[in-house]
Amino acid sequence: MRTFRLLDLTLSSPAENLALDEVLLEELDERGGAPLLRFWESDCPFVVLGRASRVADDVDLTTCEKDGLPILRRASGGGTVLQGPGCLSYAFVLPLEWHPDLASIRTTNRFVLERLAATLRQWEPTTSVRGISDLAIDDRKISGNAQRRTRNALLFHGTLLHGMRGDVVARYLKHPSRQPDYRSDRPHGTFLRTLNAPPQAIKHAIASAWNAEPTGSEWPMARMPGMIAAIQARSREES
Repeated sequence: MRTFRLLDLTLSSPAENLALDEVLLEELDERGGAPLLRFWESDCPFVVLGRASRVADDVDLTTCEKDGLPILRRASGGGTVLQGPGCLSYAFVLPLEWHPDLASIRTTNRFVLERLAATLRQWEPTTSVRGISDLAIDDRKISGNAQRRTRNALLFHGTLLHGMRGDVVARYLKHPSRQPDYRSDRPHGTFLRTLNAPPQAIKHAIASAWNAEPTGSEWPMARMPGMIAAIQARSREES
């Protein structure tokens, strides 16, 4: 397997962290290069809408405003999530030519998530792929994922709960109107759970499974101001 570049980097603000995922995709799409795996974990909570999500449908806006939580919109699909302490974020930035299973959204989901599930079974043997793009322990969700695809590359990014409890999520996010069958209409508090493993160990295991190694290469800093502005403008729009 071709070696992945590994970037374990959390920036200082939610918008910067979302922007870096997207500029890494832009850079690979335009210039090519080796696949990349990034980890980050925000030290403050914030809400992230999927590309087509609606604030009114998904977010307790009153509580978010009261607690000062930013509400941002990412470029990828998927549902609305709460990110912050106890929620490890990862991003795979991949050339489409890297593997045949990257040809479609469905096959990419299966390809990436099956390997992630296999990696996490060292802590939880019943970890499996559930719904369209979830990972769950038995029937309780620990991870949600989404994709952004360009002409030559794709961004596959997701979250993994290792310390963020379901009742914290329920404080800021409404019960979703769309849900996978395995949820069975359960509230966040009983549907979500955490993976009982240290985040550093989780990162090490995932990086090893993908042969990801630090390279010392610089990330595309010059693209960041424009992407941050685009995210802020996107986040002010209501769909």
